[in-house]
Amino acid sequence: MLYFIQQDTIAQTAQDTAAVSEEKTLSIFDLLLSGGIAGQIIILILFILLFAAVYIYFERLFAIKSASQVDKNFMHQIKDSVSNGNIESAKMRCSQADNPVARLTEKGISRIGSPLEDINTAIENAGRLEVYKLEKNVSILATIAGVAPMIGFLGTVIGMVIAFHELATSSGQAQMGLLAEGIYTAMTTTVAGLIVGIIAYIGYNHLVVKTDKVVHQMEATAVDFLDLLNEPA
Repeated sequence: MLYFIQQDTIAQTAQDTAAVSEEKTLSIFDLLLSGGIAGQIIILILFILLFAAVYIYFERLFAIKSASQVDKNFMHQIKDSVSNGNIESAKMRCSQADNPVARLTEKGISRIGSPLEDINTAIENAGRLEVYKLEKNVSILATIAGVAPMIGFLGTVIGMVIAFHELATSSGQAQMGLLAEGIYTAMTTTVAGLIVGIIAYIGYNHLVVKTDKVVHQMEATAVDFLDLLNEPA
């Protein structure tokens, strides 16, 4: 008899443990929806910022990748055309390339015959425009990287205010459900804000590195072109 009682106790304990484990299991979707209206609004804002950050990152990444594709023989062809006095052929080669390096070179070719200082100034001005095009919307990515954690912390403050307000208005007899809702709001928005901020920050820095490589390409091309013009006839 004692044996059966022990077996029933063990079985009941196992069932209780399984029930507790099942209750503690919470999906990410349920976690996001457990923070109340304030938490859900902030999570929605962070989701929009995440979508914007991902879109800007990939749009700029493909644009910068396209801009960095320069034919290795491009400058050799330009040097041969300019050395032979075939300026129109050099311009045509630049228009066919359609990248920042080619547009910079075309700007310099169009100024051939002017003083070298004027040519250098024209190339520098064209270079600034090309860098501006490459960095289009990248500043938004940097803004998201800084704003997203702050929005998450705002959710944290709101959640804690909800929790403490529930404690203050209930004379220490707060309902655990309402109290937990405020804590959920505090925790989930903080995590979401940090995740969005980290993703945007990594994406921003990666784009900056890629842009710098294209800028170095343009500077090297400008130097090569000016050296070509400085060569004795």
